[in-house]
Amino acid sequence: MQTDFLVIGSGIAGLTYALKVARHCPDKRVMVFTKTTSDETNTKYAQGGIAGVWDNENDSFEKHIEDTLIAGDGLCNEHTVEIVVKEGVDRIKELIEWGAMFDRDADGEYALGKEGGHSEFRILHHKDVTGKEMERALLEAIKAQPNIEVNTHWFVVDIITQHHLGYLVTKATPDIECFGVYALNLRSKKIEKIEASITLLATGGNGQVYRTTTNPVIATGDGVAMVYRAKGRIENMEFIQFHPTALYEPGMKGQAFLITEAVRGDGAILRNSEGEAFMEQYDHRRDLAPRDIVARAIDNEMKKAGTEHVWLDCRHMDREKFLHHFPNIYEKCLSIGIDVSQNMIPVAPAAHYSCGGIKADEWGRTSIRHLYAAGECASTGLHGANRLASNSLLEAMVFAHRAYEDAVHKIKNTSGNEWGAWNRANIPDWRAEGTTAPKEMILITQSLKELQLLMSDYVGIVRTNKRLERAMRRLDLLHIETEELYKTTEVSPQLSQLRNMITVGYLIVKSAQFRHESRGLHYNTDYPSKSELVQNIVL
Repeated sequence: MQTDFLVIGSGIAGLTYALKVARHCPDKRVMVFTKTTSDETNTKYAQGGIAGVWDNENDSFEKHIEDTLIAGDGLCNEHTVEIVVKEGVDRIKELIEWGAMFDRDADGEYALGKEGGHSEFRILHHKDVTGKEMERALLEAIKAQPNIEVNTHWFVVDIITQHHLGYLVTKATPDIECFGVYALNLRSKKIEKIEASITLLATGGNGQVYRTTTNPVIATGDGVAMVYRAKGRIENMEFIQFHPTALYEPGMKGQAFLITEAVRGDGAILRNSEGEAFMEQYDHRRDLAPRDIVARAIDNEMKKAGTEHVWLDCRHMDREKFLHHFPNIYEKCLSIGIDVSQNMIPVAPAAHYSCGGIKADEWGRTSIRHLYAAGECASTGLHGANRLASNSLLEAMVFAHRAYEDAVHKIKNTSGNEWGAWNRANIPDWRAEGTTAPKEMILITQSLKELQLLMSDYVGIVRTNKRLERAMRRLDLLHIETEELYKTTEVSPQLSQLRNMITVGYLIVKSAQFRHESRGLHYNTDYPSKSELVQNIVL
C-alpha cells in the first residue's frame, strides 16, 4: 500500500491533522490507521475539557501562560507555551465550526469551568464527556472527506527507516528517514508494508504500563517505543502524571474510572480516612493545587493511615447542578451503590498522562526525517515537569495544525522522486520465516503482570534510587525474555504491545535515574530538592 500522508492513531491529534491535510491537498491520499475502532482513543476518555482564553475581561493569554509555567515547575519551553496558548483559541473555534458542542449557560455564553492550577475560569466542556464529543465531531467531518481512508483493526508493528550519513549537520551526523510503517492487518493476520511520503504518529499515551490507570487498554506507548527502536530522540519520560482522583474499586486493575478535576473545580473537597479536609496542609490552593501536589498529598495521607483510598466529598454540592454537569460520573457511582448527594466517593491516584515522549519541535517534527508526532506521544515542551489540567487536548490540536502546515509545504515543494536517498523499490517486505504461532500465551500475560506490578510499586508517585535500581534489573530480565520470544513467535498485538511497554518502562526508569532532583511529577526521596541546573533528559 502507498499513500501521501500516513496517520497512526485516530484521537484528536491524528484526526485534526488528517482532516486538514486532506482538505488542503484534495489530490493527495490520506490514510489513517488505528488498532481498534476509530473512536477508541485516549481522547474519548477525556472528561474535563479544553482550556482557552475566552473571557477577555477577567482572563488573558498572559495569565494562561503563567499558570502553565507554574504547573510545569520550571521545565516548560516558554516559546512553546506561548504558541499553544495564543494559537489554541483559533483551533477550538475550528472544532466548533466542525460541529463540536460545548456547554453554555442560561445567557447562551459558554459555561467556563476552573480546574487545578488555573487562576481563572477558562475550561470549555461538554458535560463530563468532553473528549468523546470532540472525537464525534471530528469523525463526522472525516467521513465527509473523500480522500481520507480510515483503516480500523490494524496494529502498527514498526516504522520503516533507513539510516545514512550527511544531511543534518556534518558528514559524521547520522540521518534517519521514515518511509512508512509495517502494520499487522488483524483481520487477515498478515503484516503489510505501508509506504508514505510523510508519516504522523498520534499514538497516544502509555498508562497501561502501570497496574491502575485512567487510560484505555490501547494506551501501550507504541509510538514512543517504535521511535526509540528506530534511534529517534525521546525526552523527559520520567514525568508520568498520576490523576489524583480515579474512582477506587476494590480489586480493580487496568482502566479505572476517572473522576474529573472539574468536580473539585465546582467545589468538591478531598477528605482523609478521618473525614478531615487535608489539602490546606499541603498547598494554599488546597483542592485546586496542580496535580503533582494533590497526588503526592493523597499518597501521603493513604500511607499515614494505611488505607487504599481517600474520599471526595460532593455531599454539599447542588444535586441538580451535579447531575447536569457530571451525569456520567453520577451514573457510574450510582451503579456501585454510591449516591454522591449522600455518600462520599472513594478515590485514589492512577497513572494518567505522559508529559514526556517523542521529542518534537515547534512544527511537530521529530529527529527522524518525514516523521511527525503530535498529541500525548509527543514531547513539545508545553507541559514541562507537570501538565496543567485541560492543556492536553489544546496541545494536540495546535501541534496537529502546525504539523499539517509544515507537511503540506514540504510535500508541495518536493517532487515525488526526491523523497529520500534510498530507492523505495529497496524497501523489503516483512519477513516472518522461522517464526511460529504463539503457544505459550501465559508467558506474555504473566510478563505483562510483572511489568505493571514493578512499575506501580517502584516507579510510582514517590521514588528512590533503590526502587529504580530494582525496577531496572527486573526490566532487563523481562526485556531479554520477551526479545527471545519475539524472534521465534509470529507477531501478535499482545506480544508487540508487551515489547513496547517494556521499552517504555525502561525509558521511564532510565530517565528517572538520570534526574538527580525532585521536580514536578518526579519525586525522589534521595534527591528531595530541585537542582539549580534545569535540563531535559533526552534519550
